[in-house]
Amino acid sequence: MSLLENIRKDMLDASKRREGITVDILKLVIADIRNEEVLVGKELTEDDVLKVVRKQEKKIKDSIEQYIKMGREDLVNREKAQLEVIEKYLPSLMNEEEITKIVTKVIADTKASGIQSIGLVMGSVMKELNGKADGNTVKDIVGRLLQSK
Repeated sequence: MSLLENIRKDMLDASKRREGITVDILKLVIADIRNEEVLVGKELTEDDVLKVVRKQEKKIKDSIEQYIKMGREDLVNREKAQLEVIEKYLPSLMNEEEITKIVTKVIADTKASGIQSIGLVMGSVMKELNGKADGNTVKDIVGRLLQSK
């Protein structure tokens, strides 16, 4: 069963159980996937669907940060509940050690040196990681390794 089919099935099951938060976030994810399909003009691959779900995860995390700053604990709790639902569909992210190995390899392959090469390295690394790592973590590792060169 594809990721999208799985999300749809879970949304229907949650709807039958009247789980409002789960239904709401899964409907939003399905709508985002549909919008992306319309945008690219074709059915999305599993990797593309995963990227859409990752984007939604990032939006929720950003919302949580903003609501914390605003002191809106009620909204923070709702967003955290939605985040828990979303994370069920995402594979675990790579750890720092695995990311560091890939970054080190890319730096060697591109012969990058100095912080001015960060854009070149980041582009190559993010392509290779293909959504399997948090962008901020990758950026920190790339910056740290380039500064030592």
